[in-house]
This record gives sequence, C-alpha cells and structure tokens, in this order.
Amino acid sequence: MKKWQQGIRPWLIKYLALPSDIILELPRITIIGQLHVYIENHQGLATFTDSELKLKTNKGFIQIFGSSFVLKMMLPEEILLEGIIKEVKFIPD
Repeated sequence: MKKWQQGIRPWLIKYLALPSDIILELPRITIIGQLHVYIENHQGLATFTDSELKLKTNKGFIQIFGSSFVLKMMLPEEILLEGIIKEVKFIPD
C-alpha cells in the first residue's frame, strides 16, 4: 500500500497541480523576521518553554530556539510562535 501511495503522490503533484507540502505531508514554515514563526502541518507539541519549541512532524521534529516565546495561536495542525527567533533546526527520525 505504501509503494502505491509513494508512486501516486508525484503524479498528483505534477498533473493536478496540488501543493507538494500537503501531498507529501511536509510541514510549511513561514518566518517573519526574527519575531514570528508560523508552522502548518505539524503533528503536535513535544516541548515548549520561553526559549524552546519542539514540534513533531511526519519526518521527525522541528526545534526552534530563542527567547521570550509566546504561543499566539495553536490549532490541531497550525501554530504561531512569537518571540526572538535565533535558530530553526530539523531533527530527522
């Protein structure tokens, strides 16, 4: 079943013009300066402090370091983080 899904996904992206991040279940990260990070397609909060945010994704984790972090919005698959962003790191499974 997984082989079939892996074969169909590139076809869907190419011929139906569907966004690759949605089809491949990848996170979409939008960083606005050093102040905001908006992340879509995550699978849950792993760690949150005033200087670290760690989110589970389909392929591992996204880890963000900085200071004065505040969660401005948190939905099942979206999160908006505000603070001073210093580093964004991907940790594969």
